[in-house]
Amino acid sequence: MTPTSEHLLPATKNPNPRNWKFTWESNSHVPILKLYLFNPDTNPISQCIDLKVSILFHKSLLQLTWIDNNQSQSLWVPIPRVLIDADSPISFRALDDHIEVKLVLVLPVDHPILSNFDFEGGQDAALDDDCQPLQLDSDLKKLASCGEVHFFCRGCSTKLSSAVRNFKEMPSVNWREAADNWFGTCCCSFGGASEKLVAQYANSYTCTPGVCLVDPTSIVLCKDDFVGYEFPNRIDHREHKSSEISKTENLKKAVSNNKSTNGSVVDHNSQNECCHLHIDEDQTHSTSELLANKASLLNGLLGNCFMVTSPYLSKDVKWSEILCPHCSCLLGAYPHDNTDGPLNDYGVHLFKCFISTCPVGGPTDLFRKYTLERMFTSQLLESAKDELSFRTVVKNLQTRSPMLQIVLLNPNAWCSFGDCLDAMIPVPNFIMYPMVKLLYSNRSNSTESELRKLDEWVTKNRVGDVYMLTSKDLAESLEIANRMLPSSHAFLQGLSLSFLRR
Repeated sequence: MTPTSEHLLPATKNPNPRNWKFTWESNSHVPILKLYLFNPDTNPISQCIDLKVSILFHKSLLQLTWIDNNQSQSLWVPIPRVLIDADSPISFRALDDHIEVKLVLVLPVDHPILSNFDFEGGQDAALDDDCQPLQLDSDLKKLASCGEVHFFCRGCSTKLSSAVRNFKEMPSVNWREAADNWFGTCCCSFGGASEKLVAQYANSYTCTPGVCLVDPTSIVLCKDDFVGYEFPNRIDHREHKSSEISKTENLKKAVSNNKSTNGSVVDHNSQNECCHLHIDEDQTHSTSELLANKASLLNGLLGNCFMVTSPYLSKDVKWSEILCPHCSCLLGAYPHDNTDGPLNDYGVHLFKCFISTCPVGGPTDLFRKYTLERMFTSQLLESAKDELSFRTVVKNLQTRSPMLQIVLLNPNAWCSFGDCLDAMIPVPNFIMYPMVKLLYSNRSNSTESELRKLDEWVTKNRVGDVYMLTSKDLAESLEIANRMLPSSHAFLQGLSLSFLRR
């Protein structure tokens, strides 16, 4: 399609082009692309007279023209890398607070063929990575292949660690349940083997210098390997101490209940005689002592502290933030016993979205694909799948107070945002990103009555909760994306509509 000169209105006739914002939106498996254009100071239905929309295929731009106060106005919007059906008509309309445009696609935006399609501007490996949802991985093989790795602050490139050469992958957070399911707890099903496995695990995954533990969202370093940060010698305050029997006491009780008077592990609930797995009394005692001494470790210190779900939240553990010693950016957290006394070394947990494996970032950074939004949405979708619930309350890991109320609407959305152009400038490699569409409400400053209503909503809908240190940054990201929508689309059922990157 080749436009004539009369269709190319000069940009100078648009007084404030950058007050116009746009949002492209599409869904997986649906070959429809929607565009929302809005200007807070403009009422399109009354001010955009004789609205016309055309596509400049050779420049990958969408052009809009109209008459306002007897003057010609124009806007240009970059078109993302999609296959538009040129034979289908363009659908558009002017509404009170925005202009809506619909384009028919040849293929949905996430169709596999598009990844191999030769778009104008060429292929960009970094863009191709951004086009795909984040696949969380421990990155164990990549780190081990480097031989020697230093970790840096992503914000200011300050070196955070000494050289690390040994890497171990941390097990999933439900590793104890998996051990019981595999070996069983009855003497008929090798309950002693399960207990010994747990003891060996607790002994193997303690923090030691030169060893880095890795999981999908974070790394764990020994404090001796974390440079430039001064840790307190002891903790002199107590928070979140439960009035119920602590998990430490439960663990000790479980260990003692599994021992018989002759040193055997028995099934006290079985009404039938069964074989007994005999264990040496000294070995049983040492195993029990190990489990008791490392009860806090077994209760979730090696779990995913980036996002902690209720079943793995220990009230005997407190998390304190780790800030970059140079720029004070959040890096992660370190756990410690929630009691008065010396500070034990349970490791320093650094979140992959805040650190890098090289001082300047770029393609050699093994953690370049990790961002706060993408890690959060990946974990949120995994939690929703496990809990069979698309409603979540995000709480602060330190204070346990509600911070965000979230309802997932569409986990397979694709979006792009930006400001409209004031000239016909081609934008190569303009892409749509995989997103999660959701409703949210910032609950960090809620009143007591609002919190009571939230509790009622949680009880009525059986809402799950997660605990994080980074909920404030997430709230800011949600608010920025919300401002990229016209007011008629920015709210639904008393909650704000927004998007987060996958």
